[in-house]
Amino acid sequence: MGNALWPMLKACILTTIPLSIIAFILGIIVAFIVALMRLSNSKVLQAIAKFYVWIIRGTPLLVQLFIIFYGLPQFGIVLSPFVSASVGLIISQGAYNSEVIRAAIAAVPKGQWEAAHALNISRAQTIRYIIIPQAALIAVPSVGNYFISLTKDTSLCAVLTVKEIFQVARAQVANNFQPLWMYVEAGLIYLLLCTVLTFLQGALEKYLGKHNAVLAAANNAAKKS
Repeated sequence: MGNALWPMLKACILTTIPLSIIAFILGIIVAFIVALMRLSNSKVLQAIAKFYVWIIRGTPLLVQLFIIFYGLPQFGIVLSPFVSASVGLIISQGAYNSEVIRAAIAAVPKGQWEAAHALNISRAQTIRYIIIPQAALIAVPSVGNYFISLTKDTSLCAVLTVKEIFQVARAQVANNFQPLWMYVEAGLIYLLLCTVLTFLQGALEKYLGKHNAVLAAANNAAKKS
C-alpha cells in the first residue's frame, strides 16, 4: 500500500492541483464575463449568456468532457487529455459561478452605486473598489463550494486518461488487485485536499469581512464630510 500512495500523491501535486487551479481561475474569469453579460442592457448579450448557462447546466460534465475529447476530433480539433479536461472544467465552472456572481452583484444595495456617483467616482472604479469587494464576500461561500466540487470532479477526467489521482489509483488496482485499499487511499487524498480548501475558504471570508468593514467605515466618513 505504501508503494501505491506515493504515485497518487505525485498525481495530486503534478496534475490534480494544477488542473483545479487552472480551471477555477479561468472559470471565474468566464463566469464574471457571463455575469456582466446577464446584467447588461443588451438583449443579445443576455440571450447568449442565458443560452450558454442553460446548455452547460443542463448537461452532465462527463458528457461535455466526452464531446470535447472524443467528438471535436471529427472536426479536426484534437486536444490533449489535459487540455480537454481543462476546457471542460472551465466552461462548467464558468456557467455555475456566473449565476453566483450575478446574484452577488445584484445583491449589493443600489445605494452603493448612488453614493459612489455622488462622490464623482467613475463606474469602473465603483465596480472595482466598491461593488466587487462586497459582491465577493457574498459569493465566496458558494464559489468556494464550487471550487471544492471542482477538485473532486477532476476524478471524472480519468476517462480522458488524465493522470490525476483516480486514474493512478485505477492503474494501481490493475497491478496489485487491491481495489478497496487503493480507492480508500485515493479518497483520503481527496478528503485532505478538500479539507485544506475549506480552511482557506474560511480564512478568505474573514479577510473579506474585515476589508468590507474598513470600506464601510471609509464610506461613512466620506458621507459625513
